[in-house]
Amino acid sequence: MTKPLNPKETVSELDKFIIGQDKAKRAVAIALRNRWRRQQVPEELRDEIAPKNIIMIGPTGVGKTEIARRLAKLAQSPFLKIEASKFTEVGYVGRDVESMIRDLTELAVKQVKDEEAEKVEAKSYEIAEERILDLLLPPSPKRPPAMSPPIIRDAAAESVHQAPEPDAEQPGSATREKLRDMLRAGKLDEREVELEISQQNIPVVEVFSASGLEEMDINLKDMFGNMFPKKTKKRKVKVPEAMEIIAKEEAQKLIDMESVTKMAVQRVEQSGIIFLDELDKVASREHGQGPDVSREGVQRDLLPIVEGSTVTTKYGMVKTDHILFIASGAFYVSKPSDLIPELQGRFPIRVELNSLSRDDFIKILTEPQNALIKQYIELMKTEGVVLDIRQDAIEKVAEIATTVNEKTENIGARRLHTILEKLLEEISFDAPELSGQTVVLDAAYVSQKLEDLIQDEDLSRYIL
Repeated sequence: MTKPLNPKETVSELDKFIIGQDKAKRAVAIALRNRWRRQQVPEELRDEIAPKNIIMIGPTGVGKTEIARRLAKLAQSPFLKIEASKFTEVGYVGRDVESMIRDLTELAVKQVKDEEAEKVEAKSYEIAEERILDLLLPPSPKRPPAMSPPIIRDAAAESVHQAPEPDAEQPGSATREKLRDMLRAGKLDEREVELEISQQNIPVVEVFSASGLEEMDINLKDMFGNMFPKKTKKRKVKVPEAMEIIAKEEAQKLIDMESVTKMAVQRVEQSGIIFLDELDKVASREHGQGPDVSREGVQRDLLPIVEGSTVTTKYGMVKTDHILFIASGAFYVSKPSDLIPELQGRFPIRVELNSLSRDDFIKILTEPQNALIKQYIELMKTEGVVLDIRQDAIEKVAEIATTVNEKTENIGARRLHTILEKLLEEISFDAPELSGQTVVLDAAYVSQKLEDLIQDEDLSRYIL
């Protein structure tokens, strides 16, 4: 892991991608730093320090998910986003809540495996190169017994040994080196080689299960995988593709999966982050009969996971005591106080995110590293079209987004995607014919394309 960021550095990094929401950024920056601090305290106290889980409260499209996702990327932590409502989607029995820990562990194993594959990449390509050269220039066959070198008896040493073979491999070696140079220079890229690719024929087994049995299909696949032998199939492929296939095969052999699994489980336990979206959907609005029974049941199922328990995965037991949970929800109808008291106590930090204003929209369109305007300019550049979006056009788009959000449902910054797609629809369609041209977008163009939609409220509800 790279050097841990201090809270100011974390906020500064988040500022590159997310506009505003300073309170939420500060809260997650402190939570991230507290993880590093916990690792520095004496060992006997370390296990006693619980993560300070966070609830983000705010409307959709204001940056809740993006803050959590970027935070996980900064910390190089295993990250999983999951909707709390998934646990209620099949009547009273939804997904097994423990499945999110299994999913997180699976992601961590892939993350560590990819890191290990990078470390052995150079070695795997070296081996792949030798194997490709063997396919292009097969080693000379062994001589028949009649041609074998004579046996020499050494009386002094009282030993018997063969005379060394003549240096017959030298010309072949020189040829091999010439081929190696050609291979590296890309001169053999059009050559085809025959590869034996292993295939495993596993019967397809579908398992329709209730909660708690979601891993059964995986376990059955593992079981059948061991029962049925691998079959090989010969395929002719071009040299570059063969190099990739062989390098991947060799990388798998070089990676120690036992070490990968151990590291992944440790990473989940110590630095995993779960973003639990739509928590407000499982908060009971009124105590009584009906679907609320399911909602409260989901909260009670979530409680031991958030509180700290041990979950069985196919990679071993995983403790959830120090996983950081960041929950979020609009909380329009229900409130955080509608959650069961035990669950409320496990989310001590509450942060309210603000609705986005016209000025925020202007910044979102232009300032972040992945700003929408930059994305569209680069997309059009691939067709040879220069997209010149003037400042007054950006301001007009922001104004329209604010108006539509006020008149209809407020979906925050996601409204900008809808408006820009509608605005640039014609240019995107005609782009291949506009190659080499510069297309200027100003406020007048924006008004011409979108003003009619804004005036007709019923139409804007359907289109924008």
